[in-house]
Amino acid sequence: MEYIHSLLSQGKGPTLHWFLEDVPLARLAATLVGMVNTAGGIVIVGVSPHSGQIYGVSDTNELIERVFQAALLIDPPLVLPVPRGVTVSLLDRPGDSQVVCITVPAGLPHVYNFEGRYLGREGFQTNPLPARRLRELLLERGDVQFETQIPPGASLDDLDHDKISAYIQALNLPGTASADEILLNRGCLRYPDGKLSNLRPTYAALILFGRHPQQWLPNATLLAARFSGITFGDHYIKQEISGTLADQLHQAELFMRDHLRSVVRLIGLTHQEILEYPFEAVRELLVNAIAHRDYNLQGDNIHLHLFADRLEVSSPGGLPGPVTLDNLLDARYSRNAVIVQALSDLGFIERLGYGLDRVVALARDNGLRSPRFEETAGSFRVTLFGESNPGPLPVLSHYRDMGLSTRQEQALLYLAAHRRITNGEYQDLCPNVHGETLRRDLADLVSRGVLIKVGDKRATYYILK
Repeated sequence: MEYIHSLLSQGKGPTLHWFLEDVPLARLAATLVGMVNTAGGIVIVGVSPHSGQIYGVSDTNELIERVFQAALLIDPPLVLPVPRGVTVSLLDRPGDSQVVCITVPAGLPHVYNFEGRYLGREGFQTNPLPARRLRELLLERGDVQFETQIPPGASLDDLDHDKISAYIQALNLPGTASADEILLNRGCLRYPDGKLSNLRPTYAALILFGRHPQQWLPNATLLAARFSGITFGDHYIKQEISGTLADQLHQAELFMRDHLRSVVRLIGLTHQEILEYPFEAVRELLVNAIAHRDYNLQGDNIHLHLFADRLEVSSPGGLPGPVTLDNLLDARYSRNAVIVQALSDLGFIERLGYGLDRVVALARDNGLRSPRFEETAGSFRVTLFGESNPGPLPVLSHYRDMGLSTRQEQALLYLAAHRRITNGEYQDLCPNVHGETLRRDLADLVSRGVLIKVGDKRATYYILK
């Protein structure tokens, strides 16, 4: 309830709009197109567009079905997260009702139109895109989406109905729509050439729910290997992982649990035995690779390589659309919108993010170097660095009773791994804290006999006393 009121208090704009429940499908579809062609957003149904009063909807299930109908009117059909009903208090009568929130993702790979009109959002209005902006958008999102194509010879019999049933159960959709209708709404089935009697699975459906996915995409697999040294060598353990994408992620997690080593590292100023790389960080890298690889490139697999000093995850295809090495922690663009949404529905991935920023944070919190991101030879590779020769760890446990702040403990953990810290490095550890506050933190540690200040001005750094 508070969530809806806080949204309404912001007022309508490019990323927020609302309607009463009797909104015509055409108007709803146009607004969805405007948002998806701009920066995504939220549409709330059950609110007066003029006064902002909350009236609710009489039948949430029916309204959600109408949202999917509107999404199918869009070209290409818009794949949305499942709309959700939110309980709110009514302003015109006692009692509670529900409004329906529709989330429109940002960074989808198509340029969408409704009845041939390419629309965008300006303020709280939906207007035709200016020619210049339309050209820019077509260049940014102009790739033909391989996942939406229909393989020759594929039929509904090639899908595993048990996997489809499990997926539909995870969606928890209202109503009594058939499995075919749901997969059509999710972008996994298509009518080739507009023939309504010939529903067929796309490549996305086959790699998500196929009986034999590699029959259609032989290299849509993951090759995991653990090497004994810091280079490729003769001594290694290898596993080729196949099946649907969900199956591959489960098998890859098992491989990691079997082959990630335990190390002793300082956590919270005490020595603890943990995995050499944060498990969640490696999992994020694998999900990212599987969700965003270029499935049109069939000459290579996804690779997970564990070396003595690092972990590498490589996926075929460079960075998609407008994403670059400079903006990849902030940019939002999905090469495989259908696959990403399905993995999100199954709980593997956050729909609106890549997760790479979380990998960076997890590495930092575990005292590891920042990951390396690179495009090389038609692939995208992320490297997590371990501790090749950490040396003896300093004892920090006796600082626990000094009442240090969380930031100061972070500084000590960094010092344990790197032996010295500068003001700039401390700012990198605490990017949202004012520089003067961080300077006082370090001065306090010096005055309390924890650190020694070395050098002057820009050459200043600190070491443990």
